[in-house]
Amino acid sequence: MEKLFKDLLTTEGISGCEEKVAKIITEALSKVCDSTETDKFGNVIGKLGKSKKKIMIAAHMDEIGMVVKHVNEKGFIYFVKVGGINDSILIGKTVKIINKKGDHITGIIGAKPPHLTTREESKKIITHDNMFIDIGLCSKDEVLKVIDIGDQIIFEPNAGILNGDFYYGKAADNRIGCYAMIKVMETLSKSKDLGAEIYACATAQEEVGLKGGKTSSFKINPDFALIIDTTVAGDMPGIEEKVSALKLGSGVAVTIIEACGRGTIVPQKVRRLMFEAARENKIPHQIDVISGGVTDGAEIYINREGIPTGILSIPTRYIHAPVSVFNIKDINSAVALAAKTIEKAVKELC
Repeated sequence: MEKLFKDLLTTEGISGCEEKVAKIITEALSKVCDSTETDKFGNVIGKLGKSKKKIMIAAHMDEIGMVVKHVNEKGFIYFVKVGGINDSILIGKTVKIINKKGDHITGIIGAKPPHLTTREESKKIITHDNMFIDIGLCSKDEVLKVIDIGDQIIFEPNAGILNGDFYYGKAADNRIGCYAMIKVMETLSKSKDLGAEIYACATAQEEVGLKGGKTSSFKINPDFALIIDTTVAGDMPGIEEKVSALKLGSGVAVTIIEACGRGTIVPQKVRRLMFEAARENKIPHQIDVISGGVTDGAEIYINREGIPTGILSIPTRYIHAPVSVFNIKDINSAVALAAKTIEKAVKELC
């Protein structure tokens, strides 16, 4: 696995604490962009080319996680969730609490064991506010010597190759999108005439309200925006094809509509452009119609007077879990289709 890819997957950066992953992205973009900056909100923006036409690529760099809320007298740590996490996946998971020094303090999420629950309690789902983190210290004073209230908590970092083209990793949503965005900029940097200014934007705080997409697109004010994010793969037990027919390894998904229209409704001219780019260049792709979930596109495409926006989504299993599974071929097709879509957008949309 490429070092950049692994670093993106394993580095900490919950919403509002993206500094370390932002540094990695800044270093990668600075190798291929004419300039890079971190704006006031924390978004990383790399710029390539010079023109009156402006195109923006956005991929959010924050991950879901938790924050330390309280430490009781016996040294057990209570937390709040940051982003959408299903409480049922938390018990027994290994986490890392990142303190002010940058140390990773290992902890285990615990709860009252089933052996001691009443019959009524056993019928209920244990919620995160009834869970705690055990770091192996026995008093509040001991714990507060190594962590502080407000410290970020991430799932145990991991990344690797599961089998063949199937990969796994923490924070796949949306570090695989950030990786794809960097590769798109590498591809475009080889062009002799871009015909537009291309902005690669790693957005902050997407998981808690699409905030970085809103502020960065207002700053850039592009003629066209392209979002690269993840989406739910349906090729696993428990998901019917009518809910999601997306399969790992069958290509990047071209998103048509998010959250039944509450999110982005991709304009017809943008859909046509993306599908033409895929067909003309024989790029594997799928179609995604999402009944739940939104991307930065939902804020970007209604910013200012409206910004034509397309969305490329990488099918991923177990999104918003401690580890996700995805296929490297889908990332490669996302890179190829993004680059070809941008080439067409410069001529037809800008």
